[in-house]
Amino acid sequence: MHYIVIVVILFFVIRYFAKSYKNREVQVFPAIWKPILLEKVKFYKDLDADRQIEFQNRMMQFLAEVRIEAVQFELEDVDRVLIAASAIIPVFGFEEWHYNYLSTVILYPNYFNQNLYFDGEAENKNIAGMVGTGIYENKMILSRKALHHGFANPMDKKNTAIHEFVHLIDKEDGLTDGIPENLWNNNNSIPWLDLIHKKMEKINNNKSDIRNYGGTSQVEFFAVAAEYFFERPKLMERKHPELYKMLKDCFEKREV
Repeated sequence: MHYIVIVVILFFVIRYFAKSYKNREVQVFPAIWKPILLEKVKFYKDLDADRQIEFQNRMMQFLAEVRIEAVQFELEDVDRVLIAASAIIPVFGFEEWHYNYLSTVILYPNYFNQNLYFDGEAENKNIAGMVGTGIYENKMILSRKALHHGFANPMDKKNTAIHEFVHLIDKEDGLTDGIPENLWNNNNSIPWLDLIHKKMEKINNNKSDIRNYGGTSQVEFFAVAAEYFFERPKLMERKHPELYKMLKDCFEKREV
């Protein structure tokens, strides 16, 4: 009986503090962050001045709602900037967006394994990022090394942090299945599934420039294709026009 009471109390305490964090006041965008964005985030650099201000404001809204924690190193401004930019890039087309399934981003210094170990003695450290489940529900775990690498080469069609945020976008309709049903009407779901399975077959037959991980499942295909779309949109439009059009319809600007 006492155990049940304690669990209930803990539940409400955690819920209270989570709600308090979500309701934090939005801070003013620090001017010293703009050079970081201009240097490292091509998506931001390509926006006009008014849209850059909108992007900055959206970053600060995200940072007011989501906690960022660093494990075994001191968090730096560039880490905050790149995480917030990664969160906003895939949802910048929407008038308003809140990551309802995310309370905390946990930043590890290095790649990690399935047991979330990342130190020198840990084996199979090949995970760059993941959206947590179970006790890690509402949390995202990212490798700092992968985070920075994602913005170091904007031409490689790969960005781990954007990939993980797209998984969260996928989850917003209640099911992580590679079909962002809440971002388009139901008429798109069947053609989308037909298209992605054709694309996955080409990936698995080594006949595609979409990276191999996209061929493992339709969930991963959506996230991998989104990385490509946001990093190399013109190349995707040329090489994969149908896929480009469907992703553009998915991420285009409108109210959700």
